Amino acid sequence: MDGADYPIVVEYLGNHFANAALKGFLPAVPKLFPLLTLLVVLSAIAAAQSPLSIPDQPVPAISTGSDFRMELRAAGGVPPYTWSIAGGDPPAGLNLSPDGCFCGRPLKPGEFTVTIKVEDSAHPAHSITKDFHAAVAASLLLEWLEPPKVRDNRIDGSVKISNGSKDTYDLTIVIEAVAENGRATAIGYEHFNLKPGDTDVPIKFGNTMPPGAYAVNADAIAEIPARNNILRQRLQTPQPLKVVAGP
Repeated sequence: MDGADYPIVVEYLGNHFANAALKGFLPAVPKLFPLLTLLVVLSAIAAAQSPLSIPDQPVPAISTGSDFRMELRAAGGVPPYTWSIAGGDPPAGLNLSPDGCFCGRPLKPGEFTVTIKVEDSAHPAHSITKDFHAAVAASLLLEWLEPPKVRDNRIDGSVKISNGSKDTYDLTIVIEAVAENGRATAIGYEHFNLKPGDTDVPIKFGNTMPPGAYAVNADAIAEIPARNNILRQRLQTPQPLKVVAGP
């Protein structure tokens, strides 16, 4: 029997004894002494459980545009555990789920520190925190060079793309203006090889648009055939752009 089961057994035995008393079986109390002894022993074992802890574990490489997944682990206490962020902000694109999955696709490079919290299922619950420090590498970086703007009946702008890895990317960039009804219009497209060390490569986009409100999405898809891997990055305007004059 796992130590985490002791509190459950203790609760069950306690309820069993209470039910016996409520049913008028008090004369049978002497016969329940062995059961009471076991109850006391199990209570002591439960109290002596190893304390809740967050063991150190290696952090997989984190890079922009690449899917990241890390299952956090806890030890001791009473499983199951619930995880949360107690301080700091994870990089944009990464999130910590209650079951301990630190997952997502980071959007920007740089170092970060967050304080993670884990809580067990004891009554009352125990909780501890631990600082988590890591760095996001700039493997694929997509940024606005000139954020999209409306000029008369046009939406124009530009992005810049960088390759911080040692691989050559088979790169495709698509920029779309998405209307309120969901219809998407391509206003930019490029397909070329982005070599290692290429930095801030500019890509312009633009097109005439009918009157309406449009969200502009810029997607970069970098294929690495040698490693059978694909990196992705997306930019999106924070609010729709309104075109008043028609083409």
